Amino acid sequence: MDYAIVNATEEDREELLSLYKAQIGRECCPWDEEYPGEESIDWDLSRNALYVMKAEGKILAAISFEEDEDVAAFPFWDKDLEPSGELARLAVLPEWQNRGLAKAMLRFGMEELKRRGFCSVRFMVNETNAKAIRSYASFGFHVAGKCHIYEQDMFCYEKKL
Repeated sequence: MDYAIVNATEEDREELLSLYKAQIGRECCPWDEEYPGEESIDWDLSRNALYVMKAEGKILAAISFEEDEDVAAFPFWDKDLEPSGELARLAVLPEWQNRGLAKAMLRFGMEELKRRGFCSVRFMVNETNAKAIRSYASFGFHVAGKCHIYEQDMFCYEKKL
């Protein structure tokens, strides 16, 4: 399959909202009708921090670069790996899951963070999301700590770029 990972644009908004809504109710997914939504898309677009994977003009997946002061303030992050970028809101259309698209988006996200001058990457995952945890282990991420945020228990991952 030929695909391109590109910056999302305002024209992608409705399709992005549909992608996000398609995740609601999926195992270990805390998203709801409000999050992520218009506000998240506005925030990401304003910072040039939202990327989509497209094939034949259709959005198959998305990933964002987050700036969350609460997450950045966790005491367990390795200070020697700063500045660090956070990946967030990784989503793949349900019918396209289990085909390596999430891994491709993570690889792209890490490469783009490195290109932007970050020394490491961070992200969080629900501690019961075994499928995602197995996927992240293949990249060599390590668990820097655990937290309870957004009404969930999360593993907090970190990796040098």
